[in-house]
Amino acid sequence: MIRYHLEPSDVSSIRFGISPLSELGLGLRAFRAPDRYPLQRPWLDRIAAVRPLLDDEVLLGLVDERRWVADFVNPRPASPLTSIDEEIRSLGRLPRARMLADLERVHGTVPGVFAGRHDRVVERLQHALSTAWELCFAPHWARMRAVLQADISHRARIASHEGIGAVLGGLSDAVAYDGTDLDVRLTSPVARDRPIDGEGLTLVPSMFVVRASVPIDDGLPPTVMYPARGQGAMWSTSAQPDAGSVRDLLGATRAALLDALGEPASSTDLALRFGVSTSAVNQHLRVMERGGLLNRSRYGRAVLYYRSAVGDALTRA
Repeated sequence: MIRYHLEPSDVSSIRFGISPLSELGLGLRAFRAPDRYPLQRPWLDRIAAVRPLLDDEVLLGLVDERRWVADFVNPRPASPLTSIDEEIRSLGRLPRARMLADLERVHGTVPGVFAGRHDRVVERLQHALSTAWELCFAPHWARMRAVLQADISHRARIASHEGIGAVLGGLSDAVAYDGTDLDVRLTSPVARDRPIDGEGLTLVPSMFVVRASVPIDDGLPPTVMYPARGQGAMWSTSAQPDAGSVRDLLGATRAALLDALGEPASSTDLALRFGVSTSAVNQHLRVMERGGLLNRSRYGRAVLYYRSAVGDALTRA
């Protein structure tokens, strides 16, 4: 357990934040232990096709079997409008000593993938995280972010009617607030006391926190990551469409392309597979992407297309 001690002035500086990089880092827990995140199983199913394209050696080196995640990929949000690009760029300024210390706190040692020249290690880390974001998170981020923002709005309404104490006590069954101390029950048996000391307390909703989480390093700014409410309905879809109606709606060619894009493919691959010109395939793909049926991501020199959540729903017929 960790106990955050709040002076009256600390209570007034409590704020909420959303960090895309932190959500990515916490999402690695679902890569490591998917059964612990049943509400995110539809997301894991959607990204299964692109998982082989990820640098799993680096990504899984950031989280252990206890689902502890290295602190440097769980930054406290600097503002409500934190940018994933800026957060990943900031890792280029990550000191080597800080990286190694964070990894040792997670694993007890430094995984071999993070050995070697620091600049090259960081460059590979940034590329691995950027690829994971583009392929696994970016296509679904609007939906995820909407749930996170809705959670914050809900708790802001509670604060306005019942006070901040009701908000703190309602974050999770693992969090308790008595008016002075905020107790967060963790899997670690070590009890820790951490005064806020004017640093402010940030509350971060997440799709990948089951009870509550805090930074492993007590020297980092006080932060509580808690489970966002409303996740159960996040991946719900309408009733299954009729296959013939989908073909009538899209046309036979686009319906066939949509069916084929359960796995990522380039326009060149699809042109060869269907025996048509690349330019004709590109025209169809661009229309379908604008219509929200496909996602697109660059991988190396190739541009890969694959079905979005809407496209998946249409192909279930």
